[in-house]
Amino acid sequence: MRVVKLGGSLLHDPLLPSWLERLATRGAGQTVIVPGGGPFADAARALQKAWRVDDVCAHNMAVLGMAQSARLLHGIEPRLALADSASGLRARLAAGRTAIWLPLELQREAPDTLTSWDVTSDSLAAWLALRLGARSLVLVKSCPVPARATPAELATAGIVDRAFPGYAAQCARASIACAVVTRTDIDRVLE
Repeated sequence: MRVVKLGGSLLHDPLLPSWLERLATRGAGQTVIVPGGGPFADAARALQKAWRVDDVCAHNMAVLGMAQSARLLHGIEPRLALADSASGLRARLAAGRTAIWLPLELQREAPDTLTSWDVTSDSLAAWLALRLGARSLVLVKSCPVPARATPAELATAGIVDRAFPGYAAQCARASIACAVVTRTDIDRVLE
């Protein structure tokens, strides 16, 4: 199984329908899509700053933003199957579908290691890959991605979130191959 995180900035990308179509067909039965929060998460950041709400509140709003993105992706490509739990994702894959994660299980009542802006959908995708025992994790970005850059270098450049290097190290220890690619690299994702 592979986990593919589609960055929220791709929600306005003309390549998005093509990505989704290929993931729905060529990725069927083996791919879980993690949606980025995109403009929905950006709104959560702005509202946190405006109203000075705590990180738990902002985290929950951003998770709901990811769920909105998941709904949008499903609306664009209805062959994708929504699921809100690990067991639901596995069931969609077993049925021969490509699954989209509705991360509602990440809603929190109290702060923990996930309730910080250091953790975005990049690290949440790695968290899910670890939980599912995936064989690979691919983060798809709209920006150019330097070849052979380390997770730490990508975090320093602002391409992935600050927590991602730690999650990437956990993935490496669990033998989960990690890659960060740009929006034109769909063939690398589906290898």
